[in-house]
Amino acid sequence: MRLEAKLALFNALSKLLLVVLGALVIPPIVGRVANAHTDQHLHQKKEEMLALIRRDGLVAFVREKQSEAYADYNILKQEYISITPETTTAAVPNERIFDEPRQVEKEIEDFRILSYTFLGPDQRTYRLEIGSSLATVELLTATLRRMALWVLVVGAALTIGTDAVFAHYLLRPLRYLITRKLRGVRHPSAFTFEPVTTSTTDFRRLDDSLNTMMRALESAFAKEREFMSNVSHELLTPVSVLQSRFENMLQDATLPEAHSLKIVESQRTLYRLRNTVKTLLLIANIENARYLRDEAVPLASVLAEVAEELDDRLQQRDISLTVDLQPEYVVPRANRTLLFTLLLNLLSNAVKYNRTGGSIAVLGRPTANGGYAVRVQDTGPGIAPENLPHLFDRFRRFAGGTGAPEGYGLGLPIARTIAAFHEATLTVESTVDQGTTFVLTFGSEEL
Repeated sequence: MRLEAKLALFNALSKLLLVVLGALVIPPIVGRVANAHTDQHLHQKKEEMLALIRRDGLVAFVREKQSEAYADYNILKQEYISITPETTTAAVPNERIFDEPRQVEKEIEDFRILSYTFLGPDQRTYRLEIGSSLATVELLTATLRRMALWVLVVGAALTIGTDAVFAHYLLRPLRYLITRKLRGVRHPSAFTFEPVTTSTTDFRRLDDSLNTMMRALESAFAKEREFMSNVSHELLTPVSVLQSRFENMLQDATLPEAHSLKIVESQRTLYRLRNTVKTLLLIANIENARYLRDEAVPLASVLAEVAEELDDRLQQRDISLTVDLQPEYVVPRANRTLLFTLLLNLLSNAVKYNRTGGSIAVLGRPTANGGYAVRVQDTGPGIAPENLPHLFDRFRRFAGGTGAPEGYGLGLPIARTIAAFHEATLTVESTVDQGTTFVLTFGSEEL
């Protein structure tokens, strides 16, 4: 799914969630607002009645001949006011608001009632009741609820439309980068270096980075073609010739079985030789500066890729891996591929020569003189002290002392070569039966 579609879908779902929440929250809120409005109206009526009583007295409202009661309903029976003498002792003054059905001309109506007990001028206690039909309250509630929901729905629809239009406009340079500059590009020579027209700084940086990367790739491809054309003829061609000769010899039906077995063993040796040649070519490419160092590479992201690469091996041997870089470090001038190879070799050794159920810790800390050291610590058997000085020697194999592996290939020499290519140092610390620590230091030769 495209980024623009994801943004539009997220906006639509968030607005839909807002509408659903509004549909659940608005009714009780509107109900409370309507009740508060009705209660305020009842209080206003109460104050008006008390003002009339203070001005005209209770004679106009309570008469002995009329059962000492006064009641008045409006024409639609939606509101009423009554004043009734109290026959029992009640707290004065006392006010409460409640809902209660009342009979109005043989019909039962639900009212919201304000009941107020007060002391009249004749020192008698009276109860003033002002009621408002709940049908009016419900009508007001329904009207407010519909208005609020419509405003919410219309607002959500408008924001979804405006968000989609803005996202489409904002991501137009990114679509151009993908469709015009990246899609279908199989080789740097097919890449267009025309800058993208945009006012967004991030897209401008992305475009500049792509142009720089493609120019570097184009230059690297040219250097690689030149280098490999020279090396392949000098080293790989003789290996291929020998491989073909061995295959032709094996096709001879008169060849004795003992000779066939020796030729097969020779083919295996030749296969290892070819892999060694390829490894040496990698080292030669690095030492001859055949790789570019024009990237700022965060170590955290490279370590994450290495951890993902080794995940299966870690799980098979039940080895835990922790990465702790404080603060995270970015190698200012680096080659991401080579850094990946360097860290992969170090962590692969930490897995290979570790104990089952052990652990690996990658710790990154600044050094005292402004550098940055990455320590790869394992809980393996360690390396014998006499073997440490020869650990990075090419083709050096030695008998394993206590806790030491039986031999090393070209992995560690490649790691040290890549470290030197990045103007870094790679050293090792090890204690037998306690583990081994490789220390990769950038910008400093001290630990």
